[in-house]
Amino acid sequence: MTTTLYHCINARSFRALWMLEELGLPYALKVLPFPPRSRDEEYLAVNPLGTIPAFLEDDVWMSESAAICQYLAARHSPRALDVGVDEADFGAYLNYLHFGEATLTFPQTLILRYGRFEPPERRLPQAAEDYTRWFLSRLRTLEPRLETHEFLCAGRFTAADVAVGYALMLATDIGLQDRFKPATLAYWQRLQARPGFLRALEAQTRAALEQGVSTASVACWDGR
Repeated sequence: MTTTLYHCINARSFRALWMLEELGLPYALKVLPFPPRSRDEEYLAVNPLGTIPAFLEDDVWMSESAAICQYLAARHSPRALDVGVDEADFGAYLNYLHFGEATLTFPQTLILRYGRFEPPERRLPQAAEDYTRWFLSRLRTLEPRLETHEFLCAGRFTAADVAVGYALMLATDIGLQDRFKPATLAYWQRLQARPGFLRALEAQTRAALEQGVSTASVACWDGR
């Protein structure tokens, strides 16, 4: 089996990298400058969308980070990082897995776009603030769950925690961690202490340095 992940530092592709490290699977990591569609034209031959991630495993090609998490869990970690269809929390697992991207990460991309990535004359500070409030209001819905559960579902760490955990990572890079509620903050601290998470951080830094790419988070890009 040959697995390759195309990645930018602390981008959505970190979900897939974190999963690979949790699973202990061998992989090749290609770190690209951000945004790759405008700074590495050869990447378009790998992913015509020009987005990150691109994940290849033998004949499998994928570009959606939450779907990659679901794929890796189902294929390589049944009933561990995956939640089986016969388990009581199967529905909750799928919901949290996609909540992490669709509900928690999407608004942050707009915060970044209108607050940092667009040229100064095209930035919309009010839109960035509106989407900040939008994100935080939805993040708060996790608080009751996390007050009584160590992880989101099934009584164990799963791919759903990776999906939501990345959204918390991006929020931290943006500077929103001090607005997390107590149980959410404690949950995020637990996730950051996981060996798989720490190995993923080390892997992206090492690969970036070896490949001559900046180790700064994508959230630090200023549009130039």
